[in-house]
Amino acid sequence: MNKKLADLLFPNIDKTPQYYEELYPPRNLKEGARVTRLAPSPTGFLHFGNLFTGMVAYKTAKATDGIFYVRVEDTDQKRKIDGAVEVMLEGLSAYGVNADEGVMIDGSEKGEYGPYTQSKRKEIYQTYAKYLVEEGLAYPCFCSAEELEEIRNSQEGEDIKGYYGKYAKCRDLSYEQIKEKIDAGMTWTLRLKSPGDINKKCYFDDMIKGKIEMPENVIDIVLLKTDGIPTYHFAHVIDDHLMRTTHVTRGDEWIASVPLHLQLFRCLGFKPVKYAHVAPIMKEENGNKRKLSKRKDPEAAVTYYKKEGFPAASVNEYMMTIMNSNFEDWRKMNKDADIDSFPFNLKKMSVSGALFDIAKLTDVSKNVISMMRAEEVFALSYEWAKEFNETLAALYAKDESYATAILNIDRGNKKPRKDIAKWSDIQDYISYMYDETFEKNYELCGNATPQLAVEVLELYKDRFDTNDDKDNWFGKIKDICEPVGCTPNVKEFKADPEKFKGHVGDVSTIIRVALTGRTNTPDLFVITALLGKERVNERIECAIKYYKEKING
Repeated sequence: MNKKLADLLFPNIDKTPQYYEELYPPRNLKEGARVTRLAPSPTGFLHFGNLFTGMVAYKTAKATDGIFYVRVEDTDQKRKIDGAVEVMLEGLSAYGVNADEGVMIDGSEKGEYGPYTQSKRKEIYQTYAKYLVEEGLAYPCFCSAEELEEIRNSQEGEDIKGYYGKYAKCRDLSYEQIKEKIDAGMTWTLRLKSPGDINKKCYFDDMIKGKIEMPENVIDIVLLKTDGIPTYHFAHVIDDHLMRTTHVTRGDEWIASVPLHLQLFRCLGFKPVKYAHVAPIMKEENGNKRKLSKRKDPEAAVTYYKKEGFPAASVNEYMMTIMNSNFEDWRKMNKDADIDSFPFNLKKMSVSGALFDIAKLTDVSKNVISMMRAEEVFALSYEWAKEFNETLAALYAKDESYATAILNIDRGNKKPRKDIAKWSDIQDYISYMYDETFEKNYELCGNATPQLAVEVLELYKDRFDTNDDKDNWFGKIKDICEPVGCTPNVKEFKADPEKFKGHVGDVSTIIRVALTGRTNTPDLFVITALLGKERVNERIECAIKYYKEKING
């Protein structure tokens, strides 16, 4: 009967599973190489969790010289958004997650194991569906939506709910009954005839969470819908087998489905993949942890990082700190190493869920940017500014070498400054270097007073020379100290503060405030040299005028 039924249900399927086994043979990879995949649905939103899980799959493959591919799971055509996959792949690519094969950013497909789009694989799924019918492991179900609702309502209070056992009305229909219904034009879905036992357990070893024990699946789940399109459960098992996937990384909301998926692998005669279930990214709020939410948290959207101007390298570095518990120690020992040389390991991932911390990302990004060459900072921030900050882009366009020189101040030192966390910080950071964005602010600190400021600036104005090297420049600042009642020696001031109006630090701060409007900046000598004599003199004159007016009330 089974063969006869299979031919009745699938009269146009003339291929066998063996045909596809030969068409998609095992991959010729080195021992231990892992094949992973990202399998997005075309629904349009790239969540930080998608990027995180995609990165886990990518790193798992790359750490073993394996293959990472993209497969588009578009069997639910109602939810499909045109162009969504391309947008998602572009977003992933910005962070270095690029597929070796599968669906590419331009919509084309690359690789020997395609098609990599599920809607193009209908015949493959139906071939395996026909095989299951032949093996007595699948059957057509003619139950209407109303009948299924009745079954659900009758199961209130029961531990297991679903289409199984005595509730599986169509499980034991005869060939004649089935043929009669089909001849009458009734639509049908194809269901798995689950071999599960309600009293038995399913055991599996999750690559992240360790050994897990769950009840076997007993539900006769739908394999093919009425239009012959497979459900996610059926399609992904066939695809992962034929594409020779070894490790599936996915969100841990799928753990409940593992008994079913392992059962499908067994029923189809496939070697099961290894699963690594990634815990959701969490956020702390009022002392409690919750999932990162695309409704509540702007940082849940990957576009947030681009708009804010966090470099991809910073986001990747931060992701690795929450992805593998040993990464930060490795980074301390390998400060200049390429992040791709880190030995990523699934077993070092958080079992309960990594905690997202924007402050930590900011600190990580400051460190990453501080290690970049000025030319790289300029190029990346200019590219960002052209899209998100017209003012900064216009400043850069005036003189690219000047802008690069500004960004190079205090860069390349043993302890580089860490003022920039993201490209959106730069306009404010360099604003005093341009007349268009310079904001005058003559607030003093330390021992400086308006009277002392006037005296210092009057002397500095006459002594400043753009031809001086740093030692000569600083020597002149020290020389100003004594005539204005300050000491060039900070220790001397601390020993007897009543004897002096201030020290060399106060003198240089007065000059810094006059030129930049700030009490804390990178190297003042380089700033002064870049501003040039005319601009320095102009700003000093303005400051002197301000302080004199303040003194005179």
